[in-house]
Amino acid sequence: MVSEDDKQATALKPWFVYILRCADDTFYTGVTTDISRRLDQHNGIIKNGAKYTRNRQPVTLVYQETSNSRSDACKREYAIKDLSRSEKERLIARK
Repeated sequence: MVSEDDKQATALKPWFVYILRCADDTFYTGVTTDISRRLDQHNGIIKNGAKYTRNRQPVTLVYQETSNSRSDACKREYAIKDLSRSEKERLIARK
């Protein structure tokens, strides 16, 4: 069970939208409050990585941006996932 203090601490943390480049040259887009931990999860160093990246390791972080809330981060994640591959490449190149 999550305490109220934990909920408030999570609410205060910045949210990140990120793009990973997988070993098979595909992209994975996600959201998190801790990029380092999430990258370790995706690379199998710690448990709970995404099923998509499990067989596409190693993955490398190629893009990240900050959002003020989980809601904003999820909306941005959806928008990025809707981009074509070439549009994602341009987004990554602009960072």
